[in-house]
Amino acid sequence: MPHPLPIAVLLSGGGRTLANLAAHIGRGTLPARIVLVVASRGDAYGITRAAELGLPNCVLNPKEHADTATYSEKVFDEVRRAGAELVCLAGWLSLLKIPADYAHRVVNVHPALLPDFGGQGMYGHHVHEAVLAAGSKVSGCTVHFADNAYDTGPTILQRTCEVLADDTPDTLAARVFEQECIAYPEAIQLITEGRVHVDGGRAWVE
Repeated sequence: MPHPLPIAVLLSGGGRTLANLAAHIGRGTLPARIVLVVASRGDAYGITRAAELGLPNCVLNPKEHADTATYSEKVFDEVRRAGAELVCLAGWLSLLKIPADYAHRVVNVHPALLPDFGGQGMYGHHVHEAVLAAGSKVSGCTVHFADNAYDTGPTILQRTCEVLADDTPDTLAARVFEQECIAYPEAIQLITEGRVHVDGGRAWVE
């Protein structure tokens, strides 16, 4: 069994992804430990979830920092201080400038099949509304390494689900989230096993 990988979870909302990762860790199905939870908003329910789970947590609001670079430096200072070797974005809505020592060590889950339906402003229901408006027959989620832009880093894995004729953004979101709950722990598991490598701007899984 791999040594538990220390991870930091960054969130901006309700913390459902945090709860999912914590549940997998608690069941022994994900060899990781959450050493820090960072929220970008003080009213994010995810920070309450973190406290209820007994996880170290803090709030870092981007509006209280001069620019993206300054804010990112503060976030990664906290991540380093906690000893996190991997950063997991879990509904994190603030752009980050990723420092060299965390290149290919920051992962994100996006509620669509990238490269479609990604980019600035494509989060939450905006994504599912766009999928439905496009008439797509399939949606799903993408776990990818984050870079310094929105949703453009190398894809690690994807899972799909059917788009139904009577879907609403809510019903589609629920089905996509079911896939996220499987895909994110699976991707982190692959990373803990040293099976994910980035070469030529693409992520390869052994």
